[in-house]
Amino acid sequence: MGDEKRNPGGPLDLDAIRAVRINRGAVEQRAATLPKRRSVKGEHQIAWMLQAIRCIDLTTLAGDDTDERVRRLARKAMRPVRRDLLEAYGVEAGEVRCASVCTYHERVPAVAAEVSGSGVGVCAVSTGFPAGQISHDEKIRQIHASVAAGATEIDIVVTRPHVLAGRWAQLYEEVRAYRGACGEARLKTILATGELATLKQVAQASGVCMLAGADFIKTSTGKESVNATLPVGLVMVRQIREHMRLTGAKVGFKPAGGIGEAKQAVIWLALMKDELGDEWMQPELFRIGASSLLGDIERQLEFHATGRYSAARRHAMP
Repeated sequence: MGDEKRNPGGPLDLDAIRAVRINRGAVEQRAATLPKRRSVKGEHQIAWMLQAIRCIDLTTLAGDDTDERVRRLARKAMRPVRRDLLEAYGVEAGEVRCASVCTYHERVPAVAAEVSGSGVGVCAVSTGFPAGQISHDEKIRQIHASVAAGATEIDIVVTRPHVLAGRWAQLYEEVRAYRGACGEARLKTILATGELATLKQVAQASGVCMLAGADFIKTSTGKESVNATLPVGLVMVRQIREHMRLTGAKVGFKPAGGIGEAKQAVIWLALMKDELGDEWMQPELFRIGASSLLGDIERQLEFHATGRYSAARRHAMP
């Protein structure tokens, strides 16, 4: 995504943010229809699962991560599916790779060295992830450090109290500062929607972050008790559509947390297709934050190729 395609943001319109209204019942009803209405079969199902892989930010955020572990994960991101399975579907190995590897700052240099020249991005979680309970100056320093270490994407967490108290000007200035610190790296703003009180707050926070220049809005850290849900996703993608209507700028969307099965990934892709169109099914504008999802997609691909499910160890993650 070159600079000419990035979301430049715009001035904060507090009256418009405060005027946001959400019909929760209608949102939940529409979200409930997605798994039932959108059914993908046969060869189309294979294509959708391969596309889901291309949109994965392959993630490890464990306390026992090591450089060798993230290097193995990076190699998996570059070659996420066994060659024999790709050949069974007539797909060249180089046609399928994950969008990025997402990890903590300390592991960024190892990932950056491993994926160099591959087209796989280097994503660092930042700003006191996952709680965000550190000073603003330290958050900015974290972003600068990760970009300097080789991160091409930065996933930040917003200050939840700003959202919960409706301090929209403070949230706007915070995210604008993060965008400035990112330089050419893409900025993904994590709303931690499971810790927000209402869908209205989700919509308002989405709008403020996009006006502040976020390249993506993201549901969750994956560490909350409730992570990506379809009602929350629907509210966020409709805010993306509204932002594009008002400004002409395209903003990406990233659900994260609890997406571990191929059928779930297909439903999220269907949401993007239905609400925003085919362009938002591409990794430039859609990501899935996941760790176990890739293994399940591989097992599904093997089942469709051979008629049997393989043991998980045949698609082992690092």
